[in-house]
Amino acid sequence: MKNRLMCHLIANYPDFNKSFEIAEALARGGADSIEVQFPFSDPSADGPYILKACDIALKNGFTVDKGFDLVRRIVNITKLDVFIMSYANIPYTRGLESFVKESASIGIRGLIIPDLTLNNDEGLIELGEKYTIPIIPVITLTTPQERIDAILSIQPEYVYAVLRKGITGESTEITNENITFLKNLSQEGVKVLGGFGINSREQVNSLAPYLFTSVAGTVFVKEIEKETGDMINRIEVLTASLVTDQSTTTSKGGDFSSSINICR
Repeated sequence: MKNRLMCHLIANYPDFNKSFEIAEALARGGADSIEVQFPFSDPSADGPYILKACDIALKNGFTVDKGFDLVRRIVNITKLDVFIMSYANIPYTRGLESFVKESASIGIRGLIIPDLTLNNDEGLIELGEKYTIPIIPVITLTTPQERIDAILSIQPEYVYAVLRKGITGESTEITNENITFLKNLSQEGVKVLGGFGINSREQVNSLAPYLFTSVAGTVFVKEIEKETGDMINRIEVLTASLVTDQSTTTSKGGDFSSSINICR
């Protein structure tokens, strides 16, 4: 049995060709979808590993045109669902409508722009409706219920659930509070993408009953940074290890009183 996994990669990291090869390795390893981050110089929610990867991608010549070219190739070759993640500065500079329109034209499955939020989205949600592309709001453990209700009232196809406070790459403790948070969201009829802190098969197994898909990111950046062996093969093997379900480690509604430390 196989669990669902969305793999996060940074466009143009470590360079354009390698980032495409990484996407192919993720697909071969069993990823169901890929989240392609357009690198930005000040990624406010990202930790040191992704920050460093973004810096390298920018120094190696990332442009928005290259980002769209990469995503187009990934969509066409892997046939996976591909999502674009970007901070608002990039689509705003490009022209928000142009960015959404081009995203839709290359066949992506959704847009995640965490700093364009409901009621402060500069028309992003309407543009998503216009070009038939899901806009994916972000919900955290500390989001007030009134705010969650407002987000759910627009009937998004997906929501991105942040599993803890802080930035990516740090240790995360999954407890009954986190599981209740995910369970409540999943019962609303929305597809829940859960990220920030996933780096092992056991964690994916444990979260699978409450998510449409788990999202893993920093674990791949760390693998890319290693200087030993065949990096592309290691990415494929790592992906396969994360998606493979082991019934002995899967908990469907079990006791989560023992916390799980995870790190995205």
